[in-house]
Amino acid sequence: MSVIAMFYGIIISMYFFDNRQHSLPHIHVRYQENDAVFSIPDGELIDGTIPANKTKLVQAWIEIHRDELIADWELASQGQPIFKIEPLR
Repeated sequence: MSVIAMFYGIIISMYFFDNRQHSLPHIHVRYQENDAVFSIPDGELIDGTIPANKTKLVQAWIEIHRDELIADWELASQGQPIFKIEPLR
């Protein structure tokens, strides 16, 4: 697992070789005691729970950084190092 961004108490991670349970490109999001998984292509919540206001922040961040996230996904799925991505400000 590698943390790729942190903002407003939200931690965004991507796991290496993580294409078994959720075959589509996705990120893992943690906020306080909440864990969730979001699809990169459409920003949809696909697993877990997270407060609605934080969901909107994560979805906006995905929209802004979709190309970078897809590039990181390609690297991570091959077990290669991934890059940090700018947080929301």
